[in-house]
Amino acid sequence: MSTDSETRDFTGPDPGDQARPHAKPPLRRPVRGRMIAGVAAGLARYFGMDVTVMRILLVVLALLGVIGSTLAVAGLPLYLAGIPLYLACWVLVPEEGSEHSIVGNLLHSGHDGAT
Repeated sequence: MSTDSETRDFTGPDPGDQARPHAKPPLRRPVRGRMIAGVAAGLARYFGMDVTVMRILLVVLALLGVIGSTLAVAGLPLYLAGIPLYLACWVLVPEEGSEHSIVGNLLHSGHDGAT
């Protein structure tokens, strides 16, 4: 059974979420409505923000990483942000319809036939 929120393009918060203000959707990378791996679309949906704003934030973080800025936020140098953060989300956040992330699938595949 498919719901409307499963079939629509994930470009922002689900209008139906207003009825349940404290219910957050699980963090997943959507299959539809994504440009590369669905990281920005998944994060935008999870935090209830517009996907364009999330994409701009990720690009700014990536540019700060490329520049090699020595600025720090909460003790973490900004050059450790952006691209590594995106790649980490890509392999650690499961895709919609999947129970495990890419890393989770690799870890579980090694235990399938083991006794």
